[in-house]
Amino acid sequence: MSPELEKILLTIATPQDIPALLPLVNSAYRGEPSRRGWTTEADFLTGDIRTDADDMAALMARPDAVILQATDAEGALIGCVFLEKRGERLYLGMLSVWPELQGKGIGKALLQGAEQRAETLGCRAVFMRVLSPRHELLAWYERQGYHPTGEREPYNAPPKYGVPQVPLDFVLLEKAL
Repeated sequence: MSPELEKILLTIATPQDIPALLPLVNSAYRGEPSRRGWTTEADFLTGDIRTDADDMAALMARPDAVILQATDAEGALIGCVFLEKRGERLYLGMLSVWPELQGKGIGKALLQGAEQRAETLGCRAVFMRVLSPRHELLAWYERQGYHPTGEREPYNAPPKYGVPQVPLDFVLLEKAL
């Protein structure tokens, strides 16, 4: 790990962090800002919104869920990930890094933090859903030890989060701990 990444602090976000988290998540996935990084969904979904304040607050309010946030040495928000214990597995979603900071290991640091949380909670695995056209992202997760389960789920988000421009579904990935 580089010296810069060793200074990443992972903490659990609170509802007061939502105003800072929203532009991070939305810019990592949707609209023109997302095109500066490699995690964009702008070619697959219309619009600029991946989540909103109400949905983020609802995620934080779930009893077995947290949003883990990453800050740099100066305390600036640089990434986040949603985590929820579901039985013996930890669900990982919405892994987000500012587009201009992608490719610097921040996502890996968040992934490692998620896996550490899973182990602390006694989970046997971490699992996630990735949009099927995201071949480069699926390959990245496979390089991190995640493997397709063979399961798929339909994409059925409300239109306020973008209208699909191509057929979409989710590929489920899992990593045993």
